[in-house]
Amino acid sequence: MIIDVYNKLTILSDSAKYDVACTSSGVDRKGKFGSIGSAAKAGICHSFSADGRCISLLKVLMTNVCIFDCKYCVNRVSNDIVRVAFTPHELAELTINFYRRNYIEGLFLSSGVIKNPNHTTEQLIKALELLRSVYHFNGYIHVKAIPGADSELITRLGLLADRMSINIELPSQESLTLLAPNKTKESILRPMGLITAKIQENCTDLVKYRHASKFVPAGQSTQLIVGATPDTDHKILTLTEGLYKKYHLKRVFFSAYMPVAENSLLPSMDTKPPLLREHRLYQADWLLRFYGFEAKELLDEQNPNFNLQVDPKCNWALNHLEKFPLEINKAPFEMLLRVPGIGVTSAQRILMARRNSPIDFSGLKKIGVVLKRAQYFITCKGKIMDGLKVTSDGTIRALMADQYKLPSPYPEQLSFFTEPFITREDVQQCLTGQI
Repeated sequence: MIIDVYNKLTILSDSAKYDVACTSSGVDRKGKFGSIGSAAKAGICHSFSADGRCISLLKVLMTNVCIFDCKYCVNRVSNDIVRVAFTPHELAELTINFYRRNYIEGLFLSSGVIKNPNHTTEQLIKALELLRSVYHFNGYIHVKAIPGADSELITRLGLLADRMSINIELPSQESLTLLAPNKTKESILRPMGLITAKIQENCTDLVKYRHASKFVPAGQSTQLIVGATPDTDHKILTLTEGLYKKYHLKRVFFSAYMPVAENSLLPSMDTKPPLLREHRLYQADWLLRFYGFEAKELLDEQNPNFNLQVDPKCNWALNHLEKFPLEINKAPFEMLLRVPGIGVTSAQRILMARRNSPIDFSGLKKIGVVLKRAQYFITCKGKIMDGLKVTSDGTIRALMADQYKLPSPYPEQLSFFTEPFITREDVQQCLTGQI
């Protein structure tokens, strides 16, 4: 059966929706004479930049053909689905013409494993070489490294991309053995370590040689699936912390498992995706990266999972009431960051404001502190907020009532290819150069 490019695009963009590792580009590369496009740090898939622009990436698979049989993956070899693949030329031509029509500002490219990891990586390299060398595309490219590919091929791929990622998917070797028998911890961590070493080596080269080629200038990331296995939040968060420290990742992404097939090893098809649990892990990840927390402070063997009723920062504060209330005019920066309702920017503003005069509660509100949460843990000039009665039970109830509400139990990622935004005629015109 012959499948045209439009149908390939429909199938392979839909297959790519399960990968959530799409984030700000992290690289500033201006346009240059003779090239098409540029990359900006604010570039985000289906979101908005600081100046209000909507930024989009063409998020697609090279192929959904895969020799691996990962039980949680819709593209696994044992699943009966239509299999298609782009040629490198088709993918490069689609990308550059979509960019010219202002549909996209970059490319997020992943792939199933066709034939073997090396062959798949070679196909990815060919597509990116066409984009960079033939079409002179200077825009943002995020590409997925293939577990098990040779180091030389991963290095060549990294010289063509702005960001690379290799998904761990499952947080333990036991889970990998059970659900992804073709993958091993070593086959995933080895290329991750290689990318880290090459990035560090490249930084040294750029200092010595002005025109040295850049290797993955926006760094690397990974993804963990949440809810497909019995692994606890403590295990996931501890692994996350270790990845940041050892491999200097830019981000670790969490993806709530959405059942795609019946399997005795996986949650049933009726199981709802653990979206709130995913949300709590993202909040905890933020605390690790920007607030100075350690994984062992947030969870331990006795309390291995997050309380879904309150966010991790509030939960920590409630478990350490002996450290509060905190005098806002004297507390060090590190402790201000641990007060619920005070963020990094607010804490910095507090330090600046109190140099001139003591701050009161009205001043905190102007600074941007969320007093609905912070008021239970702070004093201003030695006094609590007027009319506030602080009790342990009352604080817990108030914080639980103030938590976020997800808009729907079954949210879906925004679809980039819904009609009538991009039609079959649009794709045909892109391929024939009718811009």
